[in-house]
Amino acid sequence: MRHLCLLGLLLAIVPVAMIMAEEPEPLKPDHSPLDGLFPRFKGRAVVLDIDARIVAQDEVVIWNEVHRKATVPGRPVDIKLVGANIVVAVQFTPYIRHRGLQKFLVAQGQIWMDVPDQGIRYHTSMQTIPLEFGEPIYFFPLGSLDEEDTDRIEVMLTLHPYEHTKNEHE
Repeated sequence: MRHLCLLGLLLAIVPVAMIMAEEPEPLKPDHSPLDGLFPRFKGRAVVLDIDARIVAQDEVVIWNEVHRKATVPGRPVDIKLVGANIVVAVQFTPYIRHRGLQKFLVAQGQIWMDVPDQGIRYHTSMQTIPLEFGEPIYFFPLGSLDEEDTDRIEVMLTLHPYEHTKNEHE
């Protein structure tokens, strides 16, 4: 029964799913998504590549959305996935400590699900994830499902230094 409810929720999210965050313009030589920041923060800026998707039971990707968000350490990037009977709101906050030697990402998630015959369920989570620049990290808002008969939501995140990413697009 749990698998059928979860499958219904995941399939309901596909047609109306979206990611909402502060969407910077594509990086251009004359425009920076960090133009509104004080110059002293630009040197500390990072870019978070976000690949959110729904993967079916047979490992086929049935929905995918990719974004690139510029931020500074300590400033969160928000993501919201909205479906017919599910809302997933996640904040990813990168932190860099000890002169760049220690990097980690704090993921805070909130999930509201309308489960048939049970009402609305609410779940929160918070994880601290160590990472390195360029290393893909996977986040599963509904938990990592190892069962083969359910779809899953997964978010892959990759952190880059802003200057490195900026130079790639110039």
